[in-house]
Amino acid sequence: MASEHEEVRLLGKWASPFSNRVDLTLKLKGVPYKYSEEDLANKSADLLKYNPVYKKVPVLVHNGNPIAESLVILEYIDETWKNNPLLPQDPYERALARFWCKTLDDKILPAIWNACWSDEKGREKAVEEALEALNILQDALKEKRFFGGETIGLVDIAANFIGYWVVLLQEIAGLELLTIEKFPKLCKWSQEFVNHPVIKEGLPPRDELFAFFKASASK
Repeated sequence: MASEHEEVRLLGKWASPFSNRVDLTLKLKGVPYKYSEEDLANKSADLLKYNPVYKKVPVLVHNGNPIAESLVILEYIDETWKNNPLLPQDPYERALARFWCKTLDDKILPAIWNACWSDEKGREKAVEEALEALNILQDALKEKRFFGGETIGLVDIAANFIGYWVVLLQEIAGLELLTIEKFPKLCKWSQEFVNHPVIKEGLPPRDELFAFFKASASK
């Protein structure tokens, strides 16, 4: 159980959707924490100490104990701070939520990222795969307000990249992936997600994020 006298630190990168997942979860839970911005080109001694296996962000340090990998961290936070639960109580529903989180990271996000950054030669196939991935996600949403039902859950936070980053990246790449014509339910979900008061406050500034990825694209 969480205690009053505890130290919570997050080692992250402001433009990373994976770091942002942890930011959002801590904010939704109302957990006070200290944030340390990491320069991934010049990794800090703390990052190398706390995540020697992958040497990447995010890393949550709770009372000196490090936890790495964003989805693992989200579940740890949910189990440690019981208010505003992110995972459903029903074992089958919990398993389904974990399945969709894993599918997002293994299949959906890589397909979209690849489409946005692919060269012209491989772009057509990459875009096709990205649209197929978004279709899979839209089908999973069904008629619900959020993937978690009426409230934001684990899958919604894991899909933060779809809710916020994709629109910026497709604009930079000159692509039309997530559009209201093709994916009305996902676009509606995206609006609900980014306009949720806690989420809105916890997302990186749009203009700065756009400039960051625009600069990356021109290198």
